[in-house]
Amino acid sequence: MINKKPYGFALLAVVLLPVVAAAQSPFDGTWKQDLSQSKMHSKPLVYLLQDGTYHCESCPAPFTIKADGQDQKVSGMAWLDTVSVKVVDDHTIEVVRKKDGRVTLTQKRTVSADGNSLTEETTDTTVAGVAPVTSKSTWKRVAKGPAGSHLFSGSWDATDMGTTSENGLLFTIKVTGDTMNWSTPSGQSYAAKVDGTRAPFVGDPGMDTISVKRLSASTVESIGYSRGKVVYKDKSTVTADGKTMTTDWESKLSGATGQTIAQKQ
Repeated sequence: MINKKPYGFALLAVVLLPVVAAAQSPFDGTWKQDLSQSKMHSKPLVYLLQDGTYHCESCPAPFTIKADGQDQKVSGMAWLDTVSVKVVDDHTIEVVRKKDGRVTLTQKRTVSADGNSLTEETTDTTVAGVAPVTSKSTWKRVAKGPAGSHLFSGSWDATDMGTTSENGLLFTIKVTGDTMNWSTPSGQSYAAKVDGTRAPFVGDPGMDTISVKRLSASTVESIGYSRGKVVYKDKSTVTADGKTMTTDWESKLSGATGQTIAQKQ
């Protein structure tokens, strides 16, 4: 079980959901993801920034917009409706994502002096009224962009899980009867029966319902949906001593897979 984040260009871009089991289960408590022990496998991110135009080839719904720092309409992704891209200099760009006119994510993307690595600094404000989740990740260059394009152009692959502020790593589970209650400091939550019945998922415009099913006393699986379409799957298991939770997950949006380790607090 992990702290779900909306799909974005940062790692995390990745989409991650939580899971739980029955009453008096080993899942109860507050958990913290350990990114140093976690891992992710994803397709390289592919971008092109050239002649004042920005193209995201690897986005779930690829798009092309002007890179003039102004909001540009983008369709096909439930978690955003406009994106702005500003070229700061030859190595740096800034990206701002909005939903219904409100900023939900900002990123500063900086290419190293040698052009071989990309650092992304992200501030996620998806849920209004709560402290933003900040993160930093590093990507290595897989391929260069075409001649004359911005240094940011090309293909990039994740080198590690990076770092995330504590409010983006913590989640709390409480099982009452046959209902699992899950919440995060970043404003996401749900209450779902552990029989596979779908329940509302709050706090992520990219996902509206979730189903949770108990497989055993220490293992559960969850499936996330957006407008009836499966966007995420995972399976979580708690160790016999009740201290560690291992979640194997798959994002249907990005094609990424991974394993996240969380420790009970």
